[in-house]
Amino acid sequence: MKIAILVEGATEFAFREKLRDFLRNRLGQQMPKLKFIRQDGRIPKEEKLKRIVEILLNGDCDAVIALTDVYTGTKDFKSAEDAKAKMNQWVGNNPNFYPHVALHDFEAWLLPYWETIKILAKHNRSAPSGSPETVNHDKPPAYRLKEIFELGKASSYNKVFHGRKILEKSDLMIAIQACLELKMFVNCILKLSQGQEIL
Repeated sequence: MKIAILVEGATEFAFREKLRDFLRNRLGQQMPKLKFIRQDGRIPKEEKLKRIVEILLNGDCDAVIALTDVYTGTKDFKSAEDAKAKMNQWVGNNPNFYPHVALHDFEAWLLPYWETIKILAKHNRSAPSGSPETVNHDKPPAYRLKEIFELGKASSYNKVFHGRKILEKSDLMIAIQACLELKMFVNCILKLSQGQEIL
């Protein structure tokens, strides 16, 4: 099984090793080949997305997952459901295409590790309230991380470097249980690989 995962940029790309390790522990011999394909900014729209998906599925990939932020800096998506519906529509409801989202951006999946973030940022600011995936468009999670690093005595927030450092010694299951969209994304890979899904 080979799964292509279209990701927006460098932060999601940095996440791939943590995800691979987590899946390898659960899947063992059933572990699929995961091919992360960075889109440098955002997941393409409309015909361009359809073309990329078709090329990958006509090549050596059995499935394609697109992982977009709901917050893209544009008004393209109103919600997680809207983003998934639009990507499905653009691709043409292909049964081997699986749209997924980070709500509202990838950094929401780092918020459950706020204690680690505080250590790295060298600041004691309290965590945003509520579920990580409810941190909204007005002040998305990436902004919250940038803000705590600016307040602290550490270096400026670097998405790739700090994303890796935050996840380095963290248990991915903590974020999976805190973030429904992350759980759905991971369960999609587990299901495609005929592994046991996370409840």
